[in-house]
Amino acid sequence: MENTEKKNPWALLPIGVFLALYLGLGILFEYGMKIPMGFYNVPIVIAFLAAILVACLQNKALSFEDKLAVMGQGLGDKNIITMILIFLVAGAFVGVVGRGSAQSVAYFLLDLIPARFAVAALFLVACFVSTAMGTSVGTVTLIVPIAVETAQASGYSAALCVGTVVGGAMFGDNLSFISDTTIAACNGQGCAMKDKFRGNFRIALPAALGTLALILLLTAGQEPRELERDYNLVQIIPYLLVLVGGIAGINVFVVLLAGIFSGSVIMLAIGQTQPTQLLANMGAGAAGMFETSMVAILVAALCALIREYGGFAALLSLIRRLFKGHRGGQMGMGLLVGAMDIATANNTVAIVMANPIAKEMSRDYGISPQRAACLLDTFSCIFQGVIPYGAQMLLALSAAAELGSALTAFQVMGYLFYPYLLLVSSAAAIALSKGGTGGDGRIIHKKKGKNI
Repeated sequence: MENTEKKNPWALLPIGVFLALYLGLGILFEYGMKIPMGFYNVPIVIAFLAAILVACLQNKALSFEDKLAVMGQGLGDKNIITMILIFLVAGAFVGVVGRGSAQSVAYFLLDLIPARFAVAALFLVACFVSTAMGTSVGTVTLIVPIAVETAQASGYSAALCVGTVVGGAMFGDNLSFISDTTIAACNGQGCAMKDKFRGNFRIALPAALGTLALILLLTAGQEPRELERDYNLVQIIPYLLVLVGGIAGINVFVVLLAGIFSGSVIMLAIGQTQPTQLLANMGAGAAGMFETSMVAILVAALCALIREYGGFAALLSLIRRLFKGHRGGQMGMGLLVGAMDIATANNTVAIVMANPIAKEMSRDYGISPQRAACLLDTFSCIFQGVIPYGAQMLLALSAAAELGSALTAFQVMGYLFYPYLLLVSSAAAIALSKGGTGGDGRIIHKKKGKNI
C-alpha cells in the first residue's frame, strides 16, 4: 500500500494538530494560567490519539479497514518491537538499582576530586551518572540537590552549579546505551549502538572537554570546604557493568539483564530491599516506560498513514530544495529533529517522529545509518538541553527552589556550556565530513546508499 511517490502536503495536517494541542495547550497552561510544569500536564498520548483521528478522517480513497492495515504495517516493524522491549528492560534495571545506587555513584566520583574542583566534579558526576542511568531527567533529579548543596557550602554560583549538572545530564542522554533517545535513534535508523556511540563520542568529547575548561576557568582560585558524603561502593557495580558492557558492544539485552541480575543480588545481599519489594521496584521501573512505549506505538501508526498519503514525500521535496549536498542533508536532518523537539519539549518523541523522514533523507543524501542516528540523538539533546520549558530545566529549577536557591531559567541558561559547545562541535563535524562518509568513517555510495 505504501506510496512515497505522490506528494501531498495536506497529509502533514495530523502533525500540525498534534503540535497545536501539545505545544499550544502547554504554552497556555505554563504561561497563560501559570500552572507549574504546565507543559507536562498535557497528556501526550491523548494529543497523538487526536492526531491519528485526524489522519483517519483524511484520504477517502482508503477505507477505514485499509487505514487500520496501514497502521498495522507500521507497528509491525522489527525496530519498533525491539525499541519497546529495550525501553521496558531498561526501566526494570533502573527500578532494581534505585536512587541509592545512583547517589553512591555521584558521591564516589565527587570524593575522587579535590574540593576546589567541585563544580568540575559535578559535571563529571552528571556525565557519568546520566550515561550509566540513561536518563537526563533522572540525573537532574538526583544531582541537582547535590549541586545546590555544593553551591551553598562553597560560595559558587547556584546557577553555575545547576547549569553544569543540566549540561552533564544531556551528555549521558546523548551517549548512554540505555538512554531512550539512543534506543529510538539506533533502532529507527537500523544501526548498532556501538557504531553510533563511536561516531557520537567524537562529537561529544570536544564539547565535554571545552565545558570542563570553561568551568575550571570560572572557578579558578576559590577554595570551598569539604562536604560530608556517605556512599556504598558495592552499589556502583551494576552501573559499571552496564557501561562497560555497552561500550564493549555486547548485545544490549544481555547487558541490561546482567545489570538487573547483579543489581538484584547486591540490593538483597546488603539488605537494601526485600524480594517482594525488589519485584515491585522492577515492575515500577518498567511501568515508568509505558508512556514512552505507547508514544512509540502511536507515532509508528501515525507516520505509516502520513507516509501512505504522501506527506513525507512532500516534506522531503521541501528539504531537498532547502538543503543541498551531503553536508546540507546532515544539517537539515539535525534542524528537523531540533524543530520537532522545540515543538514537543521531548527529545525521544522528536526522534521517533523524525525517524522515518530521516531514513528517507539518509538514502537521498548518502548518510550512513549510524551517522543519521548520531545526528538525530545529538541535535535533539542540544535543543532539549537549552529550551526553558523542557523537563530537565523545570525539574532543576523546582529542586533548587525546594532547597532555598530560587533561580530563573534564563539565569541557568547562561551556564549551559555543554549543549552550546555540542552544537558547535556538531556543526564542525558536519562541515569537516566528506561527501558520502558516515559517522564511522566508511564510504557510502551516493546512489545505492551501501557501505563500501
